[in-house]
Parts: sequence; structure tokens; C-alpha cells
Amino acid sequence: MANKEKFVYAFGGGTAEGNASMRSLLGGKGANLADMAGLGLPVPPGFTITTEACDRYGKTGAKALFGLIEAEVNAALAELEKKTGKVFGHGPNPLLVSVRSGAASSMPGMMDTILNLGLNQETAEALIKNTGNRRFVLDSFRRFMQMFGDVVLHVNFDLFEDALSAAKKAKGVKLDTELDADDLAKLIEAYGEIILKATGKPFPTDPKTQLWQAIGAVFDSWNNPRAIRYRELNDIRNLLGTAVNVQAMVFGNSGERSATGVAFTRDPSTGENEFFYGEFLINAQGEDVVAGIRTPQQISVAGSRRWAQRQGISENDRRSKYPSLEEAMPECFKALDDIRIKLEDRYRDMQDMEFTIENGRLFMLQTRNGKRTAAAAVRIAMDLTAEKMIDEKTAVMRVEPAQLDQLLHPVFVKGAEAAAEKEGHKIAIGLAASPGAAAGQVVFSAEDAEAWRAQGKEVILCRIETSPEDIGGMNAAQGILTARGGMTSHAAVVARGMGKCCVSGCGELQIDYAARKFCVSGQTIREGDYISLNGSTGAVYLGKVATMDPELTGPFAEIMKLADKYRKLGVRTNADTPRDTEVAVKFGAEGIGLCRTEHMFFAADRIIAFRRLILVAEKVKQLKALTACSDLKELRHKLTDAAAIAAVDQYERALAGLLPLQRGDFEAMFRTLAGRSCTVRFLDPPLHEFLPQTSKEQTEMAQTIGCTTSEIKQVVESLHEFNPMLGHRGCRLGITYPEVTAMQARAVAEAACNVPGSKPEIMIPLVGNVKELALQKAIVLKEIEAVSKERGKTLDIKIGTMIEVPRAAVTAHEIAKEAEFFSFGTNDLTQMGCGFSRDDAGKFLKDYVKMGIYDYDPFQVLDQDGVGELVRLAVERGRSTRKDIKLGICGEHGGEPKTIEFCHRIGLNYVSCSPYRVPVARLAAAQAALKNA
Repeated sequence: MANKEKFVYAFGGGTAEGNASMRSLLGGKGANLADMAGLGLPVPPGFTITTEACDRYGKTGAKALFGLIEAEVNAALAELEKKTGKVFGHGPNPLLVSVRSGAASSMPGMMDTILNLGLNQETAEALIKNTGNRRFVLDSFRRFMQMFGDVVLHVNFDLFEDALSAAKKAKGVKLDTELDADDLAKLIEAYGEIILKATGKPFPTDPKTQLWQAIGAVFDSWNNPRAIRYRELNDIRNLLGTAVNVQAMVFGNSGERSATGVAFTRDPSTGENEFFYGEFLINAQGEDVVAGIRTPQQISVAGSRRWAQRQGISENDRRSKYPSLEEAMPECFKALDDIRIKLEDRYRDMQDMEFTIENGRLFMLQTRNGKRTAAAAVRIAMDLTAEKMIDEKTAVMRVEPAQLDQLLHPVFVKGAEAAAEKEGHKIAIGLAASPGAAAGQVVFSAEDAEAWRAQGKEVILCRIETSPEDIGGMNAAQGILTARGGMTSHAAVVARGMGKCCVSGCGELQIDYAARKFCVSGQTIREGDYISLNGSTGAVYLGKVATMDPELTGPFAEIMKLADKYRKLGVRTNADTPRDTEVAVKFGAEGIGLCRTEHMFFAADRIIAFRRLILVAEKVKQLKALTACSDLKELRHKLTDAAAIAAVDQYERALAGLLPLQRGDFEAMFRTLAGRSCTVRFLDPPLHEFLPQTSKEQTEMAQTIGCTTSEIKQVVESLHEFNPMLGHRGCRLGITYPEVTAMQARAVAEAACNVPGSKPEIMIPLVGNVKELALQKAIVLKEIEAVSKERGKTLDIKIGTMIEVPRAAVTAHEIAKEAEFFSFGTNDLTQMGCGFSRDDAGKFLKDYVKMGIYDYDPFQVLDQDGVGELVRLAVERGRSTRKDIKLGICGEHGGEPKTIEFCHRIGLNYVSCSPYRVPVARLAAAQAALKNA
């Protein structure tokens, strides 16, 4: 165990105090730098200040922490000077360092970095004398001032960019690299003036002061808004903070034999492993590769040729203007390629590597398990299994279940894209940064993307280039389109992590934020216009291109097969139509865990019949009570009043009209299920939901049905409830109007007779008292027996209940005497168990989660400590009465991975979720089994 009072760990020169297993303490970057150094790879030496120091910084402040760690930092700095033969801050051979963040979980671009730290007038002159390259030193100095001014001094970054743009304009050039040393010297003066004006103080020239301020700024960046939002979106929790990595600078901007780049051991978009993937720039520093100002070049010849072909660039132009690293610096490429193989073999996963080449010498700055799309994650997991690098269980654990959702969304309909291109709707081509298809209305800011999405609109976020501040809008958008940036730009990396379609580096776009438009190919596209993106090819189309569900074969089918091999939980679906059922079965559902029959009543061809029933239901109930009749047949014999008889006739006709419609739905679903189980929940919502609420709608209904508007209004008023979710609904409706329960039971039974091999299960909702279930069960059994006798068939239809009332959970041992199965309706159980209204809790639950009152929104992730205990209690008590009782969960939580693991631990038989979450549930169930083996 690490000494709790040790806050600084050195690495470099072939040795390291840390290793890859120390991620929680050293952060991912620091742990892997130490590991690479220990392997003898060319890592610039440095030291890591631990995440525990960041935690202490947050609790005690900078002064207390820095006093505590100053001696360790000074000792590590002295050791770094020995390893490099340079002196920090002065002398003929000055040492410059980078100061970079690095948490235990990768958070690309969310925290801050400062390069070239240690530069001042004295050290700059010494470096110029040493290198003989004044332009390189001054370029490094202006970069340092810009980064330090932005990150540490909080000077508006745009002020530096404006000054840089002005310098290029005055010179008549487009690229930073075209500015000479004198131009850069003037720019440094301009930056100094900007900083003095913004802060009231000159730029700090003491390197030690620079270092401590930079360390504090990196610690501060742990809690900047974009980092907090990133952790929220990616559910990154329980980390101490970020480590700080102080590392000797190596310079990719020191001339034509220098370069910087980002490389991947496999394609992070597709997972393919055909060649060496990545981008680099000659005579550049790290930020240049992702900034998009210059066009990055590809690592390998094969990758370069593919890129050029997609961009319509000839081979001659590619070779002369955009040569690959393999061609431009073959020795460095060979060394990097050898390291690629070594690192992937070491970590048994796809690696994302940063490197710098200084005067022909390769240095490794980082390696980490690379962010990847869902398609890439699945393919890489299966390929690594086939290559014997990982086993099946590891492959199953490698893919985030929720990430599979990325694979289940539409792609362009076959032929639709070709048609759009033929019609001239293709307006641009950029980089295929993150695959998939997306269509939506154009917006130009992250704020608008979030606001429009909140209104139910689908949007495409269009930016010159994205920055970490855009993360909320990127999350809200269907897809992202940028004018600048390569395959490793912020937009590309973040979009791949989110599973968002992204086209980056579309240089033809001329975006005008003020006018809310962009121009391309002679056309003007304004805010609100529709465009479509193909993130797999980089194509941009005007208008909406039709989409379709993806084909889920190949690696996806393979990992699903592995998931099914290791999971213990069954996976069903919540489906109310044959179409939903068909989709779910295609995704691997083993049956229906929740068929909500009320959804069948809302269709246009049956809502009228159901409304006719509602209009007279209470009157028929009263007539039965007055005559002491238990059924309609007996009631009819006793009635003499014409109006009363008419009401009963209307009631019976409505039921008779609904019966074949319900039966037909069940038959279609049973046929689609092909022998899989189907749990049918009887009518649940309150009756007022089926009636029109406005005067206009009530008048229209009266005209359709043939009654007066006042009659409609009277019924609507009579059904009004102050708290309908706790009112006359669920089994209470069936007890009040038993004929509805009988009609539904008959529809299920007759459908089962008509579709051989059907396995229906009838679920009575909202039971809180065993007597409620007993009353409804008696009606159901009577109808099943009647249909069996009429058809001469034996029907095996299980009868159970939905446990969604806290009292039902507490008295589950009693309810199990009547129920053959329980299905936990965790939506209502959460509502009643927590005392939260699903319709209103959104106003405060986000604050509750931020304040740590709840770890997650309990309507999205099951509250295991509270509501989960009710479920656990019901499981124990139900099985104490009926050992073979079947137990499942059918609330929205049924497709949520953390909830699925909980369901596995407490011994449920299955989970049920929406059709598109079935693959997520299958994988999550397998991971739950492996974690809890």
C-alpha cells in the first residue's frame, strides 16, 4: 500500500516509482507513463502529483497543500534536472516542462494542460543560443503565454486568437507556421499587453511561480463546468480528483524533422485492424493536431491512401502535400509501430497513444485504452478474443451495455442516400469522424441544441470547431458537423464516446454564427433547415434522408451469443403491438414481460367503442347494485325501464365490439412470439384518460357517439379525481366493472386457442390486498374454463400480479397464495415508495442528485436501498409461500444495467424492457452473472 503521505512519484530514465496498477492514485496518464517508463520505452522523464493531493487541495486549499508537498516537488524537480542534464528556470541549458492533468477515468479534453512552462526572457535566450533556432523558441514562448494566460490567468482565449489572426493577416499568410521569428516576437509583446490589461499584472516570469500556479490550475480544472458535465454524462463517480503530471518538454515544433501526433492501435470508429491508424503534423505541438487549423496527415501509407481517396485527392498530390509518417519519417514510423504492438499486447486492449518526434527522435507522451464507438467496441472485443489476447468472459465485460444503444438506432435506408446524391442533395464531404446516420434541423450553438431538443426537435449541431464547453449541446444533438478538425479533434473524440454521428473537418463550410447560417457549394443553409449526415463516409446532405434499423449481424451477433451463454436472467420486452414484438424478438427477447392492454384501446378504430362503454359503465354498476344482480344476463331479466335497458345494451355492445379487437391483437402478438411467453396486463389507467377534456373535443365526441355534449361533460366531471394515479385504476376498475376483466380474459383465452403453442400469462395490476387478486382471479378463471369448454381445449394460462404498491411488497407471502408470478412495476413502486410524483418530480430530482440525496434519479436507476428493499422483501416473502413462483421486473428500470445487476443478485427470473433495450439487458445480465459469480 502506498504511503498516504507520499504525494509525488517520479518516472523516466528506464525506471519508475509507480506502475499501471496505480490508476486510482496516479491517474490513468500517470500510471501508464510510469508503466511505459518501466518498460524502457522512450518516455520523457517527469513526476506525478497524486489524486490524493488533488483531494487535499479541494479540502484545505492551495496554501496548505503546497506547503505539504513543496519539499517532494522540489526533490522530484531536482531529480528531473539530473535525468535531463538541464536546469529548471535558468542556466545555459534550461529545462522546460509540460503540466498536464490525468484522472483515473479518461476524460479527454475536459481538464487543462500547459506546455513549454519555464520560459521567460532569460531561458528563451539560452534556448535560442543552444538550438540556433530563434523561430522555434519564440513559437514555443507565444504558445506558452497563450495557454498559461487562458488556463491559469483566466484571460479570454479569443483575445489571443484575435491577436494571432491579426498577425497572420498583416503578414498575408494563412498558417501559424508561415509567421517568422520577428512576427512571433511582436506577437509575444501583444500577448503581454493583453495579459497586463486583463489582469492588471505582467506575465509571471519566475518559472517556480509559473509551475505552482499551473499545478493549482490543473487541480482547479477538476471542477470546471465541462469536467463536471462530462462526469455526469459518463457516470464517473467516487474519484479523488485529477493527478498532475509534470514532464520534461520535447518539441514537435522544432523543425521539419519534428512532429506530433495521435495514434490508435485499431480504428476507434469501426474497430478494424487493417493498418496503423492515426494522424500527425510536422513542425507542430499537440494542440495543433486537434485544433483543425492545419490538415493532419495519416500515420501509415495505407491509411493515407484511403484518406486521400475519400477526399478526392490524387495520389501525386497526396504524396507531395500529405505524405504519411511511414513515408516522411520511416525510422520513427517503424519505432512507433513496434511500440503499438508492444502496448496493445501489454494492455490487451486498443490503445490511444500520443507521441512527439523531436529532431528525428521519437518520444511517447501517453497511452490509454482508447475511446471507441459501440461498433468498434464490439468488433475489438470479438477480434481480441479470436486472436487469443482475451477470453470470452473478458470480451463480454469489455463492452458497456448502455453503449449498445448506439448500434440500435437507424441508419440510412438502402438506396435513399444514393437517391439523395443523384438528386444533387449532397452538399459537402468531411471526415467520417463517428459512424451512423443523423438528420435534423441546423443549430449553431450548444445552448440552442439543448433548448431545441427540450422542445422535442431533432437537431444537428454545426460548429466551426467544437470545444469542451459544447459538450451539453453535443449530447443533445442527433449529430455534429464541424468545419475544422481531424479524426482526433474534440468533436470526433467526444462524438465517438457518446455514440453520436459526426462529420468533422468539412473545410468547405463557411459558418456565420451571427447570421445563423452556413454556405457551402453555392448554397445557404440557415438555422432550422434540415440536413443529414453520414458519419461513416463524411457525406452531408441537404434535407432529410430516410433511415432504417441497422442490421445486427457479425460481431454484434457474436457478442450477443456470448452474453446469452453467460447470463442467468431471462430477458423479455415491454411491447403492446405486433410491430414492437417483432422488433424485440429480432433483438433477442425471450417473450413479453409487459403487454399494456390499455394502449390497444387508444387506436382510432376502438376508442369510440371504449368511450361508449365508459359513458354507461357507472349507470350499469348502479343498476346491478339496485337489483342485487351479479351479472348482466340476470340484470337484463329484471329491467323494465327503457333507458336502463338501453344503457345495458350499449354497455354490452361496446364490450362485444372490443372483444374481437383485443383478441386480434393478442393473436398477432402470439404468432410473432412463436411460443414465447406473453404477460398481458389488464386495464390499468383511470377511465378519465380515455375521455376528451376540452369542450371542443367533447362536442366532437358527442356528435360521433350520438349524445349531447352535456352528457359527455357530466361523465368527465364524475370521473374527475384529485390524485388519479392513486385513484380508481388497475384492479380497482376490474372489481368495479368485472365485465371488462371478463372481456379481456376471454380475448386472451380465445386468442390462445386460435394460435397453437401460445403461452399467455394474465397479470392483474395494482393489487395491494390479496382479496383484490382473489376476486379478479375468480373472474379470469371462470372465462378461461368457459372458453376451454367451448373449444374443447385445455388452456394453461398462469395468473399473477404486478407488485407496484408498497403494501403488496410487504404482504407478498399472502398474495403469493393466489399469484403464480410477480412482476415488479418499479415505476409506480418508486412513485409510491419514495412519495414522488413521476409528473412533477423532475422539478427537483436533478437538484437531489447533484446534492447527493440520491445517487441517481430513482425513476431512471432503481433506488436499491429503499425501493429495492421492498422488491427484495417481496421476493423473500413470495418464495416463502410459493417456492416456484416466477419473478420478474417490467418497469423502465428493466433495461438499466445497474438495476439489472441488482435483479440478478436478488434472484429474479427475468427482466423486461423496451424492445430497443433488449440487447443492452442481455449484455448487462451477462456482466451481472460474471461479476457476481
